[in-house]
Amino acid sequence: MAWSAADVPDQSGRVAVVTGANSGLGLETAKVLAARGATVVLACRDPKRAETAAKEIAAQGGSTELLALDLASLESVRAAAAELRDRHERIDLLINNAGVMVPPYGRTADGFELQLGTNHLGHFAFTGLVLDRIREVPGARIVVLASLAHQMARGGMNFEDLHSERGYNRITAYGRSKLANLLFAYELQRRLEASGAAAVALAAHPGYSSTELTRHLPRVLQPANRLLVEPFFAQPAVMGALPTLRAATDPQARGAQYYGPSGFREMRGAPEPTRSTRASHDAAAQRRLWAASEELTGVSYPV
Repeated sequence: MAWSAADVPDQSGRVAVVTGANSGLGLETAKVLAARGATVVLACRDPKRAETAAKEIAAQGGSTELLALDLASLESVRAAAAELRDRHERIDLLINNAGVMVPPYGRTADGFELQLGTNHLGHFAFTGLVLDRIREVPGARIVVLASLAHQMARGGMNFEDLHSERGYNRITAYGRSKLANLLFAYELQRRLEASGAAAVALAAHPGYSSTELTRHLPRVLQPANRLLVEPFFAQPAVMGALPTLRAATDPQARGAQYYGPSGFREMRGAPEPTRSTRASHDAAAQRRLWAASEELTGVSYPV
């Protein structure tokens, strides 16, 4: 029988942090976790939209907290991590969901290419700064949201030009940021396991989900996406959130597993364990990205 939100076990007494929880996949993920009894921390860049999301969840009887987090600013990441640590002695779930997709070339407040800086480096820093609140919690999980687009990371990570200073292709850069998400998740799990931690790290992808992330698609692609791709291949955000929810809550899930939709080319359908590319399992690339991420963010992990 297909896995659904109804299979999410009781989350009472647990603290779940969801980045980018004010809309789309993050909001749908937060709704389900709150409905199952978790206290959900909505870690969002836009406070007004976060408040709207909190009211929507509260109207359904869920419990939330707001946390200001701009992943494109290490100053914001450090402040958010410090505030979260002050509030909670333990964190049961950390869902690294927020991201940007194929925008024009831009840089974060710290000079990183916008997609790599937001999708990977911001989450790398935030996770490392709160890891001691998660690491020894029984049943704790860190879920990193990847994408089918990691398959478009031509040639793998370009370590010689991580910030696309020598040339920028928005689709390739997005693919590399999503490949970075997987390299991070797998290396984090290896380190957690080697250190004897109770927490585990997993990854998920939402297939092709209809969310506002596609707003930055090049204009030439937008009509085809709106008229042909979304009506026939996309699934609503409520379905796109299921792989994340399964990775986060399925009692049978294990560290380093990767969940995605089970339908045609993994674009839609019920969530199941799946496989990522060979490039994502390159142990040398995982270690190299980890070292580069520590250097760029100034965040070292206690594992």
